[in-house]
Amino acid sequence: MMRRLCVILLLMVAPLSVVAEGRDWLRDGLEIPDVEVVARRPMRDIGVDQTKIDSAMLHQNISLSMADILSFNSSIFVKNSGRATLSTVSFRGTSPSHTQVVWNGLRINSPMLGMTDFSMIPSFLVDKAMLLHGSSSVTEAGGGLGGAVRLSTTPVQEEGFGLHFVQGVGSFWTFDDFLRLTYNKGRWQTSTRVVFSTSKNNYRYRNYDKRENIYDDEGKIVGQYYPEERNRNGSFRDAHLMQDVYYKTKGGDRLSLNAWYTNSYRELPLLTTDYGSSPTYENYQRENTFRGVVGYDHIRRNWQVGAKAGYIYTWLGYDYSYNNVASTCSRSRINTVYGSLSGSYSFEEARVVLSADVTLHENFVRSEDNAVGYKADRTELSAVVSARWQPIERLGVAATLREEMYGTKWTLPIPVVAVEGVVSKKGNVMLRASASRNYRAPSLNDLYFRPGGNPDLRSESGWSYDAGISSEVGRKAIYKFRVSASWFESWIDDWILWLPTNKGFFSPGNVKSVHSYGVEAQASLWVRLAKDWRLELNGSAAWTPSVNVGEPISAGDDSIGKQLPYIPQFSASVTGRLSFRSWSLLYKWCHYSERYTMSSNDVSLTGRLPAYFMNNIELEKGFSFRWAELTLKGAINNLFDEEYVSVLSHPMPGINFEIFVGIRPKWGKKR
Repeated sequence: MMRRLCVILLLMVAPLSVVAEGRDWLRDGLEIPDVEVVARRPMRDIGVDQTKIDSAMLHQNISLSMADILSFNSSIFVKNSGRATLSTVSFRGTSPSHTQVVWNGLRINSPMLGMTDFSMIPSFLVDKAMLLHGSSSVTEAGGGLGGAVRLSTTPVQEEGFGLHFVQGVGSFWTFDDFLRLTYNKGRWQTSTRVVFSTSKNNYRYRNYDKRENIYDDEGKIVGQYYPEERNRNGSFRDAHLMQDVYYKTKGGDRLSLNAWYTNSYRELPLLTTDYGSSPTYENYQRENTFRGVVGYDHIRRNWQVGAKAGYIYTWLGYDYSYNNVASTCSRSRINTVYGSLSGSYSFEEARVVLSADVTLHENFVRSEDNAVGYKADRTELSAVVSARWQPIERLGVAATLREEMYGTKWTLPIPVVAVEGVVSKKGNVMLRASASRNYRAPSLNDLYFRPGGNPDLRSESGWSYDAGISSEVGRKAIYKFRVSASWFESWIDDWILWLPTNKGFFSPGNVKSVHSYGVEAQASLWVRLAKDWRLELNGSAAWTPSVNVGEPISAGDDSIGKQLPYIPQFSASVTGRLSFRSWSLLYKWCHYSERYTMSSNDVSLTGRLPAYFMNNIELEKGFSFRWAELTLKGAINNLFDEEYVSVLSHPMPGINFEIFVGIRPKWGKKR
């Protein structure tokens, strides 16, 4: 079946190659190349369900955040309200707090909020990105009931000095500046990256939550229409500075330093239902965050040892006022100290790899709003051991055991068992299955926020099962095709939910049990169409019902048996790149099905957000001179000017444009 599918795909694209070479394929026939079996994958990946984001996609449009990258290159759900607004991701029908995010080994989920804002992570600052689905996240971090996202930077490869500068100009008075300075000489590699983005972000949209009356000459209402408005109070200014330093000793050990500073000022746009005027309305947030990691890696043929230490400082400020009367003045300070020790040993003859890791996070949080708030600290200790065994070439078995402590409370052991095997070398067809348990501790806001925090909350816990199949075929420098599909099922108990109380404020409780299940599928194709022509296609799709199966919390609770709010049942994405010499055309498409805004799935009034399809296109041309490499790129976002919303009362921008000019000087080369 796989061979037939590959033949069909080649029949679709090969005529283009033959025509480009001047041959008549109808007359001469079409030669189908032999299938080449791909070598076995590394033992460290046994039983791991992962999605690697191609490095070219990370930097194709460097003005994008990781939220945008994940929207078009994966099937996970990205919830956002537009550029430079809160953007969260969720795996397999879970919530954003069930997604763990790790940067260079340092977990960057907010201990106060429990989640990560992906709009604060420019793709320009990321060299490698990987998604770990379901139980595969346990090897990276605990608490990822849905999955985990691993982000990292890598040493520069080019010798000598390097400079890369990109200037971007876009719609709505948007300006983006990107600069990278690199140095690689002997044992030293350094990289300095700067990102600075500003925008008025005042796009126009049709407001379907308001109606304006049409009057005749006598003052009678003769009709109505939806007014066209601008996104008010939506400007932003983001600045990032990242410094990486690597040093390789004579013995082959490596020392590393990774530091990342963020300064952000963002106005929060008015809702479509807000009738206030911008001059009398202030709603904005500010953030200063520093993240730093130092590391040491001692690597030998069969074993390696690593140690890391890190620190995170975050200052958050949120202000809201109307008619010069301040009603909210929130200030939060977060300090996190991090340390880890890791090691692994490989028994080559027995085909066994053993590894262990111990991680410590010490969190200190102080949060207050108009002198009301809390001050808390919590120790989070985690230890994991794993073993991977390959008894025969076509079979792999993996077992992982993690134990975690939050404060003074220990979780029950978190086990993961996985097995995979190549059932057919013809097509490299592989089957995989795993089962695991996992826990997520309440965030510090869940426990201590005033008013409403609940210190008696229990950790959320869940069992996860998944199974998958994958196949990969290809021929070097001709084509490569890969397809995979996974079935998953999760049962999560003690789901934390904030609900209103009779005291006039919200408070969290362990009130839900959730059953999440579905199918994820991915496919990719790379084909050389002709001598200078290349075609790349990547697609993903997911069906993810996520249903509340708990007990009703009141007589009027209609949420039982219903899909969770803001979780689409269907999502999909496709990217296609056509390259010819120094030209490149990129097309991106993504889709999310309808989402409910209420747990009862009531579609009256504003209880339902319609499905939408998003289309972006980019065209890039490279120029090579004796003194520098230049690039010129144009991008059209929301190509068909679709009107849509991702979050209730937050309209997204229509069609908009970006232009980028980049330069890379050729240091030390003769002109």
